[in-house]
Amino acid sequence: MPILALAIIGAAAGYLATRVMKVQADVPTTIAIGVGGALLGGLVLRTLATITGWAAGFVGAVLGAMLLIWLWRKYVAR
Repeated sequence: MPILALAIIGAAAGYLATRVMKVQADVPTTIAIGVGGALLGGLVLRTLATITGWAAGFVGAVLGAMLLIWLWRKYVAR
């Protein structure tokens, strides 16, 4: 079933991509373009999500440390 879904989604994506980019291609080439694009796009998006997750974790850690420093200065360091 996932392979069938990939072929259907790939065909739709390939069709849209070939129309937007104004490329004339036959049906198998259009499906191959869509499936390849889905695989490549999925890899890129997962990589970006992972990097963004790390960056968000780092920003959260810095903000948390800043909050602790502020609380320490406000209530403990007197």
